[in-house]
Amino acid sequence: MAPVVSIQKLTKTYGNGFEALKGVDLDIEQGEILALLGPNGAGKTTLISIVCGLVNPSGGQVLVGGHDVVREFRKTRELIGLVPQELTTDMFETVWNTVSFSRGLHGKKPNPALIEKILKDLSLWSKKDNTLRELSGGMKRRVLIAKALAHEPKILFLDEPTAGVDVNLRRDMWQVVEALRATGVTIILTTHYIEEAEEIADRVGVINGGKLLLVEDKTALMKKLGRKQLRLELSEPMKELPASLGAYNLSLSEDGTALIHEYKSEEEQGGIAALLAALAAANIHFRDLSTRQSSLEDIFVALVEEKA
Repeated sequence: MAPVVSIQKLTKTYGNGFEALKGVDLDIEQGEILALLGPNGAGKTTLISIVCGLVNPSGGQVLVGGHDVVREFRKTRELIGLVPQELTTDMFETVWNTVSFSRGLHGKKPNPALIEKILKDLSLWSKKDNTLRELSGGMKRRVLIAKALAHEPKILFLDEPTAGVDVNLRRDMWQVVEALRATGVTIILTTHYIEEAEEIADRVGVINGGKLLLVEDKTALMKKLGRKQLRLELSEPMKELPASLGAYNLSLSEDGTALIHEYKSEEEQGGIAALLAALAAANIHFRDLSTRQSSLEDIFVALVEEKA
């Protein structure tokens, strides 16, 4: 099956000479949740804006549902829902009218039952007759999500959707996302909350300096690039490591009370047993041990620093 979004050799250079995107290639499959991670200025929003038809590319091609986003803008825009970072809505319009109007903008016939369901799913039903200027920032963010869903898009872009909002909205929104994915909707998410990507995404892409550093299945990425840390609390403090332990990736804590060993997951079997045997041979005893698995955030930070 062809990817629902296909990005090929995409570049974007602004009038001041700034290269926001530098030859990005990315295929996104139908029904997946892809998290795009990157620091501020990495190119995430520019990439999304081009796919959504809000910004013209300098080079390359983007296909959405097999249609070119430049030449066939209307067809591609019908397929896409976008929740932008900025709160851009008519502050004097009601929630109901705002969401209903958004559906009409995409040429869809009125569907009050659908609008009601979307508002209820996002805990907005009680606010349906309020104007947007009467709502809190978190409620306005919910309205943006409702607007993006009103025309029943096949692809949903969430650009920092939970930045600065309360925990309840995050919970509501991820429930909606899971329900949409179950119906085959493709979701592309940018976020600074890496734990969200770790929890909900199928694949993770890391972008920095306008370049896509990698895109990989989340589980495979964490297995391949993630590391574990074994911490051994010593029975007696040490001043330095004996030479006999030089073959192991060991470090001594600053106060000398613990040994720290870092290793990849696939090295776990056999390697740990050999280390413990070497410690016993060196007459080094420990009273406790603990392990820590690196998180997606650890991997992201390491990748960005490595490519900086």
